[in-house]
Amino acid sequence: MQKGSFPFWDCIVHVFVYEFITGGGTFGDSSMEVPDGSLKREGAAMVSAVSRDLVQASGMQVTILRDSRLTDFALPGCRVLDVRSADEETELISRAARDADKTVLIAPEFDGNLLERCCHVQKMGGVLLGPGPSFVELTSDKHRTVERLGQAGIPVPPGVRLSEGAGLPIDFLYPAVVKPIDGAGSQGLKLVCSAGEMSSFRASGPMRLEQFCSGFPASVSFLCGPRSRVALPPCRQQLTDDGEFAYLGGQLPLSTALADRAKRLASAAMDALPEAQGYVGVDVVLGENGSGGDDRVIEVNPRLTTSYVGLTELAEGNLAESMIRIAEGHSVEISFHDGPVRFQADGCIV
Repeated sequence: MQKGSFPFWDCIVHVFVYEFITGGGTFGDSSMEVPDGSLKREGAAMVSAVSRDLVQASGMQVTILRDSRLTDFALPGCRVLDVRSADEETELISRAARDADKTVLIAPEFDGNLLERCCHVQKMGGVLLGPGPSFVELTSDKHRTVERLGQAGIPVPPGVRLSEGAGLPIDFLYPAVVKPIDGAGSQGLKLVCSAGEMSSFRASGPMRLEQFCSGFPASVSFLCGPRSRVALPPCRQQLTDDGEFAYLGGQLPLSTALADRAKRLASAAMDALPEAQGYVGVDVVLGENGSGGDDRVIEVNPRLTTSYVGLTELAEGNLAESMIRIAEGHSVEISFHDGPVRFQADGCIV
């Protein structure tokens, strides 16, 4: 049987799940000490939820990397490999990806972290359970992604690319949002009402300035495979209203009308992008126009997102097992409870 193919689930499936913050990725950044903050909370929530589902699925063996400094971070039922340095992280990723049948990578797009690890897993002969390098490379650049979608006729917010050191253009249509080209988890987002408001602003790296879209922020997650793509129930995104849009968690399901609009828009965006497998998230803003005329795609996340925490709580079956089956080319019907489910960014179900 070819490695990574399990059509009848008649053998043990070994899955390697790697999450950047909790898995030792910050050892490569001398400015970061013990991982903490919003990215750590969201990363821990995602890896805990997906590993728990995998452990509970029939015939699954799960290997996880853990930053050795996170002594209180437990992953019951998983084979845990502790990481003590940047070199050891690379070595353990190589070994675990070679040994596993499938590799799930959860990493932020900034600094090429996700793309670099995707390429490395494939170089080591591993099988990605997630988007490949071409999809990750495109969607890790928020400006390129939006341009690609706009050229395909997908409604997106108008915007411009800011090179490092650039100020804010005075002739742009404000209010606007400035954000890193390769940001993740609401990191570095800022609402700008006018160029004069931030006259001293200089881009710290490549950034995108885009028109602010008011409305209802939502996300649509997809399970993708070679024969099908399943849109999961859209989630409402809970964001701070202080102009920095910090992610607080989400709630689902949405009303039928809002869910239909979100799915329709996000599916059109996926149609305009390269084929992917595994889990992909699409962030949208649904405007006040009930016909959907003001709806916009904001960005695409080429990896597991925090919405998984709420979705797996609402799912009647095992969401991780469904993700693998769909990636293997099988037809899977996924049903969900009526809900509602509300979840925080740290994975707590309210």
